[in-house]
Amino acid sequence: MHRGRILRWLFEPVDNTALILFRVLFGLLCFLESAGAIATGWVRENLVEPTVQFPLIGFEWARPLPGWGMYAYFALMAACALLVMLGRWFRPALAAFTLLWTGTYLMQTVSYNNHYYLLILLCLLLLPTPADAWLSLDARRDPTRRGVTCPRWCLAMFQAQIAIVYSFAALAKLDADWLAGRPLRIWLNAKTDYFLIGPLYDEAWLRWAMVYGGILFDALVVPLLLWRRTRLLAVALAVVFHLFNSFTFRIGIFPYLGIGFCLFFFPGEALRRRFLPHKPPAASAAPRVGSRERWIAAALGAYLAVQILLPLRHLLYAGPVHWTEEGHRMAWRMMLRTKSGTITFRVRETASGREWAVDAREHLSAKQAARLATHPELIWQFAQHLRRHYAAQGVAPIEVYAGGRVSLNGRRAQPLVDPRVDLAAQPWPLLSAVPWIVPLQEEAR
Repeated sequence: MHRGRILRWLFEPVDNTALILFRVLFGLLCFLESAGAIATGWVRENLVEPTVQFPLIGFEWARPLPGWGMYAYFALMAACALLVMLGRWFRPALAAFTLLWTGTYLMQTVSYNNHYYLLILLCLLLLPTPADAWLSLDARRDPTRRGVTCPRWCLAMFQAQIAIVYSFAALAKLDADWLAGRPLRIWLNAKTDYFLIGPLYDEAWLRWAMVYGGILFDALVVPLLLWRRTRLLAVALAVVFHLFNSFTFRIGIFPYLGIGFCLFFFPGEALRRRFLPHKPPAASAAPRVGSRERWIAAALGAYLAVQILLPLRHLLYAGPVHWTEEGHRMAWRMMLRTKSGTITFRVRETASGREWAVDAREHLSAKQAARLATHPELIWQFAQHLRRHYAAQGVAPIEVYAGGRVSLNGRRAQPLVDPRVDLAAQPWPLLSAVPWIVPLQEEAR
């Protein structure tokens, strides 16, 4: 397609019903996520009680607020999300929510879920759109804001983002462990006491249906949504797939976002007739394409390029990403690995040669200590914490060594880090492989 035709296609006015409905759903889900984090104790467990934090490496300045600060922080996020849902002060409220949620993403990494990152991306995509053009308090108060169309790119970018998420999720599942059902076997065996349906999780046929059904769903749901004849089938599959995952794995709001994504694949007029009848948009003249539109199109292209490249960066590192964790984040590698392990830390005072063991549980919460053993970046951050901790007590310089064993997807436990390396003296390699991770040794079959 000629570049001019692409630009005209991107900026052609189309019915905005899908965008409006998604804004309402998105605001509601973000409100539930923020308020629920307070109500369920997530904020207390992850941001208030721990005395040691593990921010995203490179963003050590992002720290939780003291005292009751984080409760107020999440209450403010909930209020912003509610304003987004109602369409009141839409852009300021969404911008504030985006900044606050991004801060939460940066300030702690022990509790990580792919949808935490996805929420940031959806906020960024929603911000420049006229998603408050109707069904909003802003449009009611100011009739000049009302409109029933938006440029096509406002919808197409969501479609592209959704396609990227599902496509990379399908590719990631073409993994030997997933195809062998190893992580699913471990998770499902732990759920056989679920009310009524617990024994079902013990059935081998269900595990294999989830293994191959997961691949097929992720690979085919977007193509099925794009084709009119299979669109309703795709919606039905999405509802069953996501609700089953929500009940089985308790993964927050992502399943409901996944169902909401289907809105973007229906013609706006069909949604308008079914849900919220109003006057159909009048025919519009061909869109004007000038330098502003070209810059917008270039920015959209750059965004998509980043979204395609980020999930591929694990190819730059040796060894399986499930073991090293290098390239795991922001790559849509969902539900592919489960790890358990133990770790010990040994501290040596360089000047005197005095050595002693450190129990991480004396410094960390139970959740942090359990996750520490299996993630190299957390092990390194804890070694840096020990270096600072003993320096504050006048014990410096010191060396910190870690040793332990980790089991990946039910394998025999193996060493994860080289116990001979002084982790306190090691910089974190942002653009290269971590040299002190011990390679995974595959078992003979």
